[in-house]
Order: sequence, then structure tokens, then C-alpha cells
Amino acid sequence: MIEIKVPTVGESINEVTLVKWLKSDGAYVERDEVIAELESEKATFELNAEQAGVLKTVGKEGDTLNIGDVVAQIDETAPRPAGAAPQAEAKPAPKAEEKPQAQPAAAGQPVTAIPNDIKATPVASAIIADKKVDPKSIQPSGYNGKILKDDVLDALANPGRKPGTQAFSREEKREKMSNLRKTVSRRLVEAKNTTAMLTTFNEVDMSKIMAIRAANKDKFKESHGVNLGFMSFFTKAVCFALQEWPAVNAYIDGDSIIYHQYCDISIAVSAPKGLVVPVIRNAESLSMAEIEKKVVELATKARDNKLSMEEMQGGTFTITNGGVFGSLMSTPIINIPQSAILGMHKIQERPMVVDGQVVVRPMMYLALSYDHRIIDGRESVSFLVRVKELLENPDLLLFGKDPVKALLQL
Repeated sequence: MIEIKVPTVGESINEVTLVKWLKSDGAYVERDEVIAELESEKATFELNAEQAGVLKTVGKEGDTLNIGDVVAQIDETAPRPAGAAPQAEAKPAPKAEEKPQAQPAAAGQPVTAIPNDIKATPVASAIIADKKVDPKSIQPSGYNGKILKDDVLDALANPGRKPGTQAFSREEKREKMSNLRKTVSRRLVEAKNTTAMLTTFNEVDMSKIMAIRAANKDKFKESHGVNLGFMSFFTKAVCFALQEWPAVNAYIDGDSIIYHQYCDISIAVSAPKGLVVPVIRNAESLSMAEIEKKVVELATKARDNKLSMEEMQGGTFTITNGGVFGSLMSTPIINIPQSAILGMHKIQERPMVVDGQVVVRPMMYLALSYDHRIIDGRESVSFLVRVKELLENPDLLLFGKDPVKALLQL
């Protein structure tokens, strides 16, 4: 019997929670096949079978396990079930084409049983195909209407229930708080209780940035293979401002202040399991295209619960965008031990007075929450004003005869 133990998942992580068994007790599993889902206080990750054989589960769903604890055992001497082919032979391309209705799609592709207009995670797609669940009977809870694994399991546990809230329902549902949610809760309360947090506001005219995007988005996508979004402009502007106002890029360590000579920008992402904040390293040295590619990469990993511990540790300053959910104004909470966080919001057309004339402009409110113990009012306001100036005058971010093309690397 081979013992499958809880692996080391990062420094300072001593325990994890067994969230879900993906293979049942007594099932025959292939080598490297995903058998369970574990969750630490910072991330969710998968547990793989180390050898092919019959699985014997040891831990139970919901158990808290220490690093090194035995989760399961695999009997590699057990005979392979009749009719079951080795994993390398189980998915030949010709057979998958012969019976598309019964075969999961290749990695990264949607399951053939799911219509193209319905989105689902890979695990959810596999369960839908295996259990032959009608995707239209499932109420999605993921980002942009994506079906998550728990949505499918809920539909299986409640057959016949139509998506949405039932009329006159008095049902209640109790769930154990996940380790990730516990960590988020603890850190938010700690930030409120241990920092002298204030918020300063300003607004930015997004006209020039929107014009640049409209005129160059197709060429940018063709040249770099990624869309030109707002995050690269904001990240660039923040990096310039952080270098001018170093206290905003610093943090308190005991009786000392640590000033960073680099800009590691944390990007707040709403993931299925809760808020995560992956980091773009040395953002001050990256081009617009490199920033956009990194944002897409980290956001995709976050929504698929694939972020590594290294990708979420560190960070000297955070940007959060509540505007994607329609927020017009908010006061973001500092991501400790950092000393400041910038909040982006919804772009909304408003009447503005320009050169004595009332004109309609696409405006966005900006919010900077900061720790007043290290950042004075002058520094916080000046920093936000500088970000505003850079965004309203993108030429200030550029060098060269053609600043727009220099910005977009065209």
C-alpha cells in the first residue's frame, strides 16, 4: 500500500482542509489522476495519485489535516478492472471523435455535451459529462455566469429544483467557513484594528485613455495577442507615482520603515473561493503588453484556483477595481502589511466644466486608502493627484516622437 500524504504547500502553512474527494473509496485510479481537492488558508490545490491502483480514502471531507498526514492509500498490486485501459490508452483521438457525446473534451476545451453559450470549469464539465446532468438545470454562481463544481453537486443533490430562488422558500443553508475565507476575514479585521486608515478621493477624466484604446485596440491585439485594458494604464501610472512618493510604497516593520526600490503591484481578484491578491513583480520595468498578459494570466489562474503560493506572496501596493461590478465609489481596505491601496470604480458620463463650458465626459472616481502612521496627508493627496495627471495625460507616461505608439509598442 502506498501512502498519499498532505504535501508541503508553502512556508507558514501547517494545516489544510480536505474539501472534496474527486474519486470514491475503492475506485481504481491512474497515476497522476486528481483524487481530491485540498484548501489551505491562502489557496486551493489538487492532490494527485502517485501510482495507479485501488484508492482507499483515509481522511474525510471537511477534516483539518496537518502537513505530512496520510490522506489516502493506494494498493498498486490490485488488478486493473476488466475493460479499463491504461490511462495512456484511454483517450485516443480517433475514439474521442467517434463518440463525442460520451467523451470529455481535451484539456482546456469545453465538454461536447455542454452548449457553447454555457460556461463551466473543467471539474464541473467533467461531472456534468459523467453524471449526464442538463447544464440548463444548473444555477451558476461563478464569475460571468460560469458553472462551478459546487453548482453541479447542488443540482445533483436537489434534482428537479429549478434554477433560482423558489417562491415562499424558508430554507436555510449552513456551510463551514473555508480556510481562505477565514484568512480574508482575519486580515481585514487586522487591517482595520492595526492601521490608522484614512481614504482620500479624486476623479479622473478617462477621455484620452478611451480614445487611445478605441484607436489602437485591434492593432495592439494583433501585435501582442492580448486585449488593451485599463489595468495597464493604471499600473503604469501607479508605478511612476510610487517612485515619486516612496512612503506610499513602504511599510512599517516594528520601529523601522522599509522602503521598496521596486514596485510589486498586487491585483485584487474575485475568485470562486473568495478574494485573492496575486502579484505582478517589478511592474515598473514591464511594458503595457507585458502587464496586460500578466493580468490575464493571474486572473485566469485565480478563477480556476490555480494560483501558487509564490504568486500571492509579497506585493508593495494594491490596485482593486470595484468598477467591474458597478461600484461608483468605495473605501478599499489596506492589504497589510502594505500601506496603501488604490480603488478604481465605474466609468460614468457626467457633466463637467471645461474652459468655462459644460461638457459631458467619461469620469471615474479614484479612492486611495492609506495608513496615516507612515503616509501624511500631503503625500497621499499628492500621490493621487499625480496618478490623475498621468491618466488624463498619457503622453506623460511616454517617451519618443510618437508617444501613443511608444506606449503600445507598435
